[in-house]
Parts: sequence; structure tokens; C-alpha cells
Amino acid sequence: MAMTLVEKILSEKSGLDVRAGDIIVAPVDIAFVQDGTGPLTISQFQACSFERLANPLTSIIFLDHAAPSASRELSNDHNRLREFAKRNGAQLFEIGDGISHQLIAESYASPGEIIIGADSHTGMAGALGAFATGMGSTDVAIALSLGKTWLRVPESFKVIINGQLSKGVCAKDIALYLVGNLGADGATYKALEFCGDGIAYLTMSERLTIASMAVEAGAKVGLFPSDEITHSYLEHHGRGQKYRPLEPEPDASYERVIKIDATRLEPMVAKPHSVDNTALVRELEDMKVQQVFIGTCSNGRLEDLAVATEILRGRKRHPDTRFIVAPASRQVLSEAIQAGYIQALVNAGAVIAPPGCAACLGVHHGVLGDGEVCLSTANRNFKGRMGNPEAFIYLASPATAAATAIAGCIADPREMM
Repeated sequence: MAMTLVEKILSEKSGLDVRAGDIIVAPVDIAFVQDGTGPLTISQFQACSFERLANPLTSIIFLDHAAPSASRELSNDHNRLREFAKRNGAQLFEIGDGISHQLIAESYASPGEIIIGADSHTGMAGALGAFATGMGSTDVAIALSLGKTWLRVPESFKVIINGQLSKGVCAKDIALYLVGNLGADGATYKALEFCGDGIAYLTMSERLTIASMAVEAGAKVGLFPSDEITHSYLEHHGRGQKYRPLEPEPDASYERVIKIDATRLEPMVAKPHSVDNTALVRELEDMKVQQVFIGTCSNGRLEDLAVATEILRGRKRHPDTRFIVAPASRQVLSEAIQAGYIQALVNAGAVIAPPGCAACLGVHHGVLGDGEVCLSTANRNFKGRMGNPEAFIYLASPATAAATAIAGCIADPREMM
């Protein structure tokens, strides 16, 4: 019987011929935590009386959620994580190095691997053809010590993307369209497997955006096939030898098939307080915005900053709208400086935050005031997500965010490109 991509990967890793619904135990290639979930993971590691890491070189701790720390308590958590890494030989990425998911993509993830992280957006690495998924701190603690995990093989939805996006329409608009149509729980514990002639037009950065948003429909993982775009990305990051082509078998059976015509999509937003509460940008163009935030694991890459710069160069942010930009990694920041994007964004009135999660989850800078509206390129807009339950978060693409920063209200980027 033909296999889906997720069945293919998990069969190979477990050494069994598995199908959706099977329970397996499989080795873990990469396990990681960040400073939000890491302290609990360490507590569970110690509570289980574990004494060592199974694979120190692929056991990773990221200090990204509060980078740099904004409080005594967070600083103490950081020090606890630093001490654990030093004592056990785990890999540590310091404040300013970047967001865990971006760094996993840049430095670790490869086709056919199993990657687990104590963070719900771990699935972003599925853009590289890896089975990557978020798990609870206890599950990750066990994987860190034993080097393996158990899971149920998910059923798959086949998401066929056809055609090329129009100028001013971004991969984020694909993600929002998909989540809006599936609903926040429409793909619970499913694998979203992306295919179609349209994926050839999607760069790795765009694939990462879409894969990172799969969990917003409840998906266990969002998977792209491993192809020449994957190969080029791995080569660029010094891991070309890790490349191998990987795709589902032609006659694989899927629980559901979803078709997306990329040529017909328009700029979209997710309205408060749910990612599936979507609308077209042109339906909300009078909505005033007090803060715009470009960054996060969903849209803090070099291509995202390039799109924003194209719109903002020679223009200024609206005087009533604050504008924050946070590159997703140190490498992104460095390349953006070299390309002139950072200077252009600063000239437009942006505040440049250190590489990391920044304003995404409201634990340090970028917290909103009561009644304020933020348009963000993040992946979540839940009530209180940016530090204030009395504020309102709209999600959109970097292009829409840049246009909004200029207009002071939600704006269609196509009118400024």
C-alpha cells in the first residue's frame, strides 16, 4: 500500500511498516527546549532521576523568548538553563542568537529526521522534509535522556497549492487562508502534506512560514517534500551532504484533499482573538493601528525584511504608529545589515529589536497598552498574547505590515508596491 510522506518517514525511523493510527517508538534526531519551557523540562528530567543526555550534540537549549531578560525571575531561569547545558554537554544558543525554530532550520534540520521541541511551533522544520512536532516538557525530558519518543502516526491531509502568488500577496496569506478555512481545530493531530505545482514557486523561507502555521489549525506537523529548493537551502547553510529527495508515494491515500489556487489569493488578516478569524485586508482598511511588529519565527527572515524594505524605502511610519522589527536570527540580522535593509527600516522609523521572539508573546519589550491595536507578522493573536488582555492583535504578512506602518491603519500592500 502506498505511503504518505509522514508514513514514509516514520516507517523508516521506526524500522516498521507503519500506517496512520499506529503507535510507534522511534529514535529522535534533535530535541530542544527554549527559556519558556526549558525550566520545567529540566525539573522533569531531574524528577525522573535521569543522569545524562542521550545525544548531547543534538540536545539544544535556546534563550530566545526573553532575550535579553526583562526581569530577575527570567534571568534566574536563564542561568539555570546555562548551568544545565554546561553540566550535561547540551548545546546552548545565547540571547541574541535568534529564535529556536529559525536556528533549527539554519543549523540542524534535514529531510527524514524526527525533531521534537518543547514549543508548539517546532513543526516549522517540516518545511525541510523533517517530521517535526511540539511536545510537552515531560515528553521532551524523556527524549533528551533516552534518545527516543513514542507517538501515534497521524492521518494526512493533502494540501495542493497550484499557481504563483501575485505581487503583494505572501506565503503568510496562504497560511491564513488555510487556517481560516480549516478552523482552529480542523486538522487536530493530522499531518498537513503540501504539494502541487505551486510549491515550486515557494522559497524555503516561504515554506517555513506555512509550516510554522500548521499548528494553528491543530496539525501535528506541516510537511513539504524535499526537493531542489531544499537542496539549495541546505547547501547555503553548509549541510548539502544532508540532502536527499523525499516525497510521498504517488498513490498514497489521504483523509482529505484541500486545493488552493495561489493566483486568486489576496492579502489577508487574522482578526482578534483567533487565528482562524480571518478576513481580507480590503475589508478592514479603516482599522487604526497603534503598533506594527515585523518578526518572529513566522516572518522574521531576510526575505521578509526585503519585502518590508521594498515598500518602506523612502517612506516614513505614520506618526501615530510605533514600528518594531526583530530579525529571526543573528545571521538574518547580519545579512540584512549587509543588504541595507536595516538602515532603510531605521530611516522609515523602525525600532530594531535583538534577534529573538521579541514582542510576540509579551514578556518584555513591545507590550501593548489598554485598547491598543497591533498588526503583527506573528503566528498567534490570542487574547493577552502580547502581554495585555485589553489589547487587540491582527496577524498579517510582512508586506501588509509595512503598508500598515505607513498608513497608520490596516492597508493593502498592493497599493504601495
